[in-house]
Amino acid sequence: MTFTTITYAEEGPVGVITLNRPEDGNMFTAATCHELRDCIEAARRETRTRVLVLTGAGDRFFCIGGRKEGMEKTTLYAGTLPTLEMYEAIEKCQKPVIASVNGFAVGGGNVLQMVCDVTIAKESATFRQVGPMMGSFDAGYGTWYLEDLVGKKRAKEIWFHNPKIPARDAMAMGLINKVVPDDQLRAATMQWANEIAQRGAFALASVKAAFHARSGGVAGLSRMAHDLLLRSYLESEESQELREAFGAKRVPDATKFGH
Repeated sequence: MTFTTITYAEEGPVGVITLNRPEDGNMFTAATCHELRDCIEAARRETRTRVLVLTGAGDRFFCIGGRKEGMEKTTLYAGTLPTLEMYEAIEKCQKPVIASVNGFAVGGGNVLQMVCDVTIAKESATFRQVGPMMGSFDAGYGTWYLEDLVGKKRAKEIWFHNPKIPARDAMAMGLINKVVPDDQLRAATMQWANEIAQRGAFALASVKAAFHARSGGVAGLSRMAHDLLLRSYLESEESQELREAFGAKRVPDATKFGH
């Protein structure tokens, strides 16, 4: 696939997605949202990679939010920055997605790393929500997920007071998982990704779907039931016997049930 605002590369079992607008803080545009969605969807459908890494180009910014310039001036969907499409793509991807935060993660960029399954950051990275300072907000992933990560009181402080949160403090409060020296971020990220890639792919997909079932409502539960449990059942001897009996218009052999 050809992209204009992100890059994608595969390193063995790890797919690396890079937000590639460093001159503008790696801010996402409508094109970025769609490209990130499409890239993750493509990765979800192939079996080469086992883990995805999401990071930013350069050494200053992971992502500092989004821009609406160039979009239609309408209150309908065409005038809305399609951030939910990339968040949802990360959630429903059966492969673990690691956020590798290489600098400032602000606004929608901080929400983006929260939606990823785990986050590793360099020592000098900074996290912040600035929406209310600009008359904006994220009343969805940015509030629910933040509350799950750091607790209600802390989440409200982050949204109401808008503090700059150093990486070490972010890890201490549960906002991120791991902090490493700046010059070790890439190596540490790839080591972590490759270790996860050695785990059972079906088991990882099932665990991720189980987490999503809690927060995703019917979509999350369906991801578990349809994509995973149903597929496993359809490969069982019981399922095969029932299908064959139905096609042959005969009574199924119940001795094969439960196998």
